Amino acid sequence: MNSPHIVSSFDSDLEAIQAHVVRMAGLVEDAVRKSVRALSDRDVALAKQVREGDRAIDELEELIKVETAQVIALRAPAAIDLRVVLATLAISNNLERCGDYAKNIAKRTPTLVDLPQIRETQGALNRMEAMVREMLSDATDSYIHRDVERATQVIARDVDADEMYNNLFRSLLTHMMEDPRNIAAGMHLHFIAKNIERMGDLATAIAEQTIYLVTGELPDEDRPKSDVTATES
Repeated sequence: MNSPHIVSSFDSDLEAIQAHVVRMAGLVEDAVRKSVRALSDRDVALAKQVREGDRAIDELEELIKVETAQVIALRAPAAIDLRVVLATLAISNNLERCGDYAKNIAKRTPTLVDLPQIRETQGALNRMEAMVREMLSDATDSYIHRDVERATQVIARDVDADEMYNNLFRSLLTHMMEDPRNIAAGMHLHFIAKNIERMGDLATAIAEQTIYLVTGELPDEDRPKSDVTATES
């Protein structure tokens, strides 16, 4: 049996790692928000800030990897303690990938500034970004508070994010077919919309890891998807 001192040290280690995850989630949510705002405002300087800020997200993920490896090596966690460590590692990886998507969106802004605008799509992108960012926030909160109900709600909302993406995809396709001058901008905007949709998938994955952490089981049923472009590409 572990001594109270070992248990206390393990809890302290986990709290430190969880603090890194919270910090990382905040940086990611900020990057997602700024990446789409930079596009909306045609703000190349803000887009550059997002790209440069991705380094801090990567560094936090690396720190979490190192510290979780140390916990496994030194504390030899078992059962639920091991689930916490593994779920935390998976969640930090998902957050890092969201940061990469935000950076990828920001990379497109300088190019789109010089292309004709498809104004009707920007509002849809803004709404989709706000929804997915809220999903990320709620998924992280569900992890912090071990809240299975909130995690389940995040998973359910992924269908809505997919539907928003589908509608935007169809709108972009229509604009490109009606006017070839929209093709270049439309392709870039579709790439951005797809990146946002994938961030919704990653928020859902974080929620699923939370359920695994608390219950020891991943959700049984395949989560519904309505991304019609998966079979159209």
